[in-house]
Amino acid sequence: MTSVPRNGNAYADTCPTRMVLDRIADKWAVLVLGLLGDGPVRFNQLRRQIEGISQKMLSQTLKSLERDGLVSRRAIATVPVTVEYSITPLGQTLSATVDNLRIWAETHMEQVTQSQQQYDAAAA
Repeated sequence: MTSVPRNGNAYADTCPTRMVLDRIADKWAVLVLGLLGDGPVRFNQLRRQIEGISQKMLSQTLKSLERDGLVSRRAIATVPVTVEYSITPLGQTLSATVDNLRIWAETHMEQVTQSQQQYDAAAA
């Protein structure tokens, strides 16, 4: 097995890697990155496609992803102004990985639900 150089140790409580893991493990970030992996998307289109996300949460998620260098924002001079988001090269290195989390969750949700029901029944 090849050793991969590491810039941090996520198991150490002071490692900034945990902030990055927290961001990319967020369900909204996973869903946004998954959609942006296919190309630029407008804000309202993202909001329509990600059912259950509020305008405020989508805005906060996009700002955080932009701050981390994973997403870029482009304002288009229309009336009203149209805002489009796209994934950055750094975000592309992450997009497929986090989309695999979504795919895993969709594929295994029934098994997880069954396990939860069995656990809850045994605990009752």
